[in-house]
Amino acid sequence: MDGVFDDEVEQTVTIDEYLKNVEAEELNADLVLGGDEGNECTYNMGYMKRQAVFSCLSCTPDGNAGVCTACSLSCHDGHEIYLTFNMPFTVSTQKIVELWTKRNFRCDCGNSKFGENFCKIFAKKDVENAENSYNHNFKGLYCSCDRPYPDPDVEAQEEMIQCIMCEDWFHDEHLGLESSNEIPRDEEGEPFYEDFICKTCSTVCSFLTLYPKTIWASGGEDVATNSNAKDKDVLEDIPTACGFGKLENDICAKDSSQKDNATAGKASAVGESSGKNSGSNNPNQCTKDINLHTTCALGVDVEVTSPVSEGKPLFLSKNWRDVLCRCEKCLDMYNQKQISYLIDKDDTIVEYEKMAKQKREEKLQQQEGAELSFFNKLGHVEKVEILNGIADFKDEFRSFLESFDKSKTITSSDVHQIFENLAKKRRRM
Repeated sequence: MDGVFDDEVEQTVTIDEYLKNVEAEELNADLVLGGDEGNECTYNMGYMKRQAVFSCLSCTPDGNAGVCTACSLSCHDGHEIYLTFNMPFTVSTQKIVELWTKRNFRCDCGNSKFGENFCKIFAKKDVENAENSYNHNFKGLYCSCDRPYPDPDVEAQEEMIQCIMCEDWFHDEHLGLESSNEIPRDEEGEPFYEDFICKTCSTVCSFLTLYPKTIWASGGEDVATNSNAKDKDVLEDIPTACGFGKLENDICAKDSSQKDNATAGKASAVGESSGKNSGSNNPNQCTKDINLHTTCALGVDVEVTSPVSEGKPLFLSKNWRDVLCRCEKCLDMYNQKQISYLIDKDDTIVEYEKMAKQKREEKLQQQEGAELSFFNKLGHVEKVEILNGIADFKDEFRSFLESFDKSKTITSSDVHQIFENLAKKRRRM
């Protein structure tokens, strides 16, 4: 008979576990939403570098439009919503399973694609957002197999990998590899790469094969940390955003010679006397201006040299974007291929989540400050009542624990009873 009533047993959780779980869920939501609390439509912000995007299949069944967080809550409450990487859910019940983002996207809510449905937050919008890109994700479909996620025909749902270029998601078995073991992972099965490019998009950036092996992650270990001396020397000589030297936190690692220092000092003096920015004529001066590269890191003419792509998926190591050349010809190539976002640090998910964490910390600090400010503004009587209320709760909870059978589990009904007892005591006062 053991296990017959297992389904009827209420799930148990400690207070500490509950609080940690709530905090983790809030953090995850903030990371995906970029700290956006959903109060304002993002349309006026233009084509945002990255934001959470929703697709309402009730309003746009063709999956050819996307809306921001605020509009998904205010304008599409109760509609059938698809997140860009999620199963359908109803906004009013908040059955959110997974969230993700899209780049260079502007909120479509209420434009011509929505017929007579206008945006409740900001109605004056262009007929269409011409620069927005859409794929089958907006219909709730993913991968080259064009299946939904979660897939109702599959019992065990597997995690998917997102291509940083087309931003579609792929199953391991549909990456174009002979075996999923070729995916760089550590001993615990965690990704051992920073970014992934699918086999279709890899043909667009075949020039990456001209770079040293330091940008690749393969064989279950990060090549950047295990490259041979030759590749290491090549990487050290690649011109960075600061001139020439090793790439590390946007700081030139190669020390300037005394001659360079003297030249820089002379240029600085000239700059001061002429009223111009000092060092503006020094191409090796540390700066974040990406246009200072005078020599191509690849050492070839990218307009002439066109590597033949094998159409294989690419797994890239940590900080690989920092290695990409920023000479004039390479910048032109990025623009022509419409992949300039590859050299934009703010495009990365890492930076997006970093920004979200900063917003979260600021929000928590503001909340703490607001609570303290509210308490300080109260009169003496109100302060005493609040403190007495806290003391009463502590006493009631302590009494409950002292009389409770420790061999049993505290249930939701027990917690409700504690608050009912408190309410009765307050009414008798």
